[in-house]
Amino acid sequence: MKAAKRKRQIKRWLPLFLMMAPGLIYVFINNYIPMFGIVIAFKKVNFQKGIFASDWVGLENFKFLFTTDDAWIITRNTILYNLVFIVLNTVIGIVMAIFICDITCKWAKKLYQSAVLLPYLMSIVIISYIVYAFLATENGMLNNSILPMLGKEPVSWYSEPKYWPFILILVHIWKGIGYGCLIYISSINGIDRSFFEAAGLDGASKWQQIRYITLPSLVPSIITLTLLSVGRIFYSDFGLFYQVPLDSGALYSTTNVIDTYVYRGLLKLGNTGMSSAAGVYQSIVGFILVLTANMAVRKISKENALF
Repeated sequence: MKAAKRKRQIKRWLPLFLMMAPGLIYVFINNYIPMFGIVIAFKKVNFQKGIFASDWVGLENFKFLFTTDDAWIITRNTILYNLVFIVLNTVIGIVMAIFICDITCKWAKKLYQSAVLLPYLMSIVIISYIVYAFLATENGMLNNSILPMLGKEPVSWYSEPKYWPFILILVHIWKGIGYGCLIYISSINGIDRSFFEAAGLDGASKWQQIRYITLPSLVPSIITLTLLSVGRIFYSDFGLFYQVPLDSGALYSTTNVIDTYVYRGLLKLGNTGMSSAAGVYQSIVGFILVLTANMAVRKISKENALF
């Protein structure tokens, strides 16, 4: 009886396990096997000896991030940019999601959803060429068309650091807003429409419906996306900070972040231990920040916490 029952259970669940297998294998190979490479962060790697036989140096590789003159600049840039990205992506994503959901024409709604998501699916290389088409000193649209119309002198954009915090924020929002916006759209579409109908019958304005129905319903999605973003606050979009400014040395004060700094150091020094140490440092700090943020959420609203 037990054997027959076990066979029935296997037949019942086998198709589901087979469907899960490709994803589980990919996660294991891509996410778990490379974790053995953490040991590189604590060694002076000599590939002739092999990774595990290389000399142990302890925390020596981590000094690369903390003892250099640029340590403060890259840490400041990484944290401040990510904080701005989190706030603006959340606010603008919610606003755009509400606007799109209020469109009654189905084909127009699909058009706007596709238009919002398209930049997110584009390669950062293509994005950098689009930005260059606007900002090129000699042939750029701004210097040749827009600034002359306003009576302004051309600007050498790729040698003026003061403009780039705004440029990078604008490019990141344009490219990355689509992902969060679609999640908020799906959350809004899941709200029972009878709530809005009842609120309308009671005389609630559109703003009151958004404030008391839409926004409270979006809280779980907002918290989830924010916690995921907080976990990567010590990471940065490498393509955004390296490819879009065209690796211009004049812009390093405002475009240099931890990822680009480590990449340039790896190119010059060829030290894989330093690069691995930076990744370990970012992962540990991100993990601690996620736990801290989730703990704060649990104290405020336990049901909205991730765990």
